Amino acid sequence: MIRIEIELFLKNVPGELGNLTSLLGESEINIDAITIQDASSYVRNLFEARGKSLKRIASSANYNSIRRDSAEFALIRMLVNRPEKAIEILKANKYLFDTKEVIAIDIENVPGRLSEITKEFGKQGININYVYGSVSSGDAKCLFVFCPEDIELASRIFPEKEQQF
Repeated sequence: MIRIEIELFLKNVPGELGNLTSLLGESEINIDAITIQDASSYVRNLFEARGKSLKRIASSANYNSIRRDSAEFALIRMLVNRPEKAIEILKANKYLFDTKEVIAIDIENVPGRLSEITKEFGKQGININYVYGSVSSGDAKCLFVFCPEDIELASRIFPEKEQQF
């Protein structure tokens, strides 16, 4: 199913993640999925991707400066149960963020299920930009978040298949 992912930059200092999660928790907003990475690796990947396409977006001197500055931040991607309310809170607290549509799929935690899903993306010719997920034990399902290049096509293939996973 299509869900709204919130992508934000957070200062990479002690207590900042706690402040963010407190704001959300106090407003009864649950985080369903989250991934956090050093923003400098995000910037490095962006520059590498741009370099491969031969579309330079900055000089190497600017790149090094951006990379140093970005190490002060973490890139957070998350799904929440009430994205509209979370967006209001982030705006009110002056967070730097963006939103995008992603595909979120609950799957059984058994060998081969993730393979079935990713192979289906491939069969349909859909590239996956990134994925993150959870694991569980027993009969509980796992939530995996996919950012496909073609969200419309991906949304058409997975809703009916969701029950099979």
